[in-house]
This record gives sequence, structure tokens and C-alpha cells, in this order.
Amino acid sequence: MMTHTINLKAHNRPEVMERVLRVVRHRGFALQQMSMQQCDINQEVNITLNVTGERCINNLELQLSKLYDVSHIELEAATAIKSAVAMNA
Repeated sequence: MMTHTINLKAHNRPEVMERVLRVVRHRGFALQQMSMQQCDINQEVNITLNVTGERCINNLELQLSKLYDVSHIELEAATAIKSAVAMNA
């Protein structure tokens, strides 16, 4: 399983987190960690998501970039996670 870190910049609107989380869930990823900080620039927020999943992360990145409120998206290098079962085998 792969862990991915996604950094977003989005408009600071009440529904933006709900939309982002819905896309993450619908694309088959599990949220591991999330943080959101308000920027002073243009009423925007910085959102950092750590997600895990077997699916292609590029599809999630593309779908998040299509959200109206998202102005910038950046994907960091992925790391592999070995399951406890595989490590004991």
C-alpha cells in the first residue's frame, strides 16, 4: 500500500473540506492525516492530506484539481507501507 502527501491551496469557503474529502473517499483512498491552515493571501487555505490506497494517485490529483475552489495542487513523493502480515511472512 502506498502513502501519498497532497498539498492543496483552495478558497476559504465552508464547504471546501467536505468536497475535498468526498473526492478522496470516492476515488478509493483512505485519509490518514489532514491539516488546514488559513493563508493571508486572497482568503485561501493550505490543506495537507496524507492518504493511502492501491489506486493510481494521478487520478485523485486530477479529480481534486477539477474542484472549483482548488487553485493549486502539489503531489509529494510516495512511500510504500508494508502490512504487518507481509512483514511476518
